[in-house]
Amino acid sequence: MEKNRDFVVLSLELHLFFARIMKEHSLFLEAGFTPRDAALARQADGFKQRFGGVLADAIRLGNGVITGATLRSDEIVTEFTARAERQTRCLTGIDINTRLTEMEHQLTAGDLSTVSPALVRQVGFINQTALRLLDGLIRFKERILEAVLGCDMFTMNYPLLIEHILREARLYQECITKLENGQTTCCQDMKQTEMFWNQIMMEHAMFIRGLLDPTQTQLIQAADGFAQDFACLLEQSRRINDMANGSSAALDETIKFRDFKMAGTKGIEECQIRSLILPLLADHVLREANHYIRLLQA
Repeated sequence: MEKNRDFVVLSLELHLFFARIMKEHSLFLEAGFTPRDAALARQADGFKQRFGGVLADAIRLGNGVITGATLRSDEIVTEFTARAERQTRCLTGIDINTRLTEMEHQLTAGDLSTVSPALVRQVGFINQTALRLLDGLIRFKERILEAVLGCDMFTMNYPLLIEHILREARLYQECITKLENGQTTCCQDMKQTEMFWNQIMMEHAMFIRGLLDPTQTQLIQAADGFAQDFACLLEQSRRINDMANGSSAALDETIKFRDFKMAGTKGIEECQIRSLILPLLADHVLREANHYIRLLQA
């Protein structure tokens, strides 16, 4: 029974975080296409809607099931998410189902002692649905990346950003596959975890630096500093076997970066920062920092 409980809780927590991330990746891709690639924009919108369906199912089944640590981490939704969605919908004209965010704000944690066979089956169905969608989304992202690198497509998204969101989709796929294969954890070992997320944080800093208006000198310098700091942490995590010291340094740096992102999200929502950063993208990278902090504190 404990194995079934872990399968249910870990699967639902995974989808509550990553299904939203995939939904938003699809939106960012959609927003970055030119009119020539309107068909690809429609395809991206389809992925956005279908991952929204996975998220809705995870919210429905996860209420009273997920752990307090995950709920308190603000990796599922933040105080900024609802406003960021409304602003991004207004700025892009892309429809966003804000009802999902309202439902997430109402989620409660629980402490399951027993898990019904029906719940295990329902969670398994969500896993299989997500895996099918990920197969398609990964191929879609790969096709876009190939076209951009071959100079056959222009998009407002950096090639590195497309590679970045491809890695996150593959991690999501890997985690679901592990759970479906009976492993009681979807996590990598700590060294792999730090290497992955230190790179993600480094690239976030690089994207922020590159999307800020050139007049935002202090913010650009701060983002560049975070990029350099996470590059150093990434190199350290590649070299050392004992991750105790690495985890401490990564946690300290990620908390500082989280605070920077939080201030940035607030500034973008309040139109106090000049940038090319959509409000929802700012909130998106904030949630990923929150997720990494929870993994480091586990």
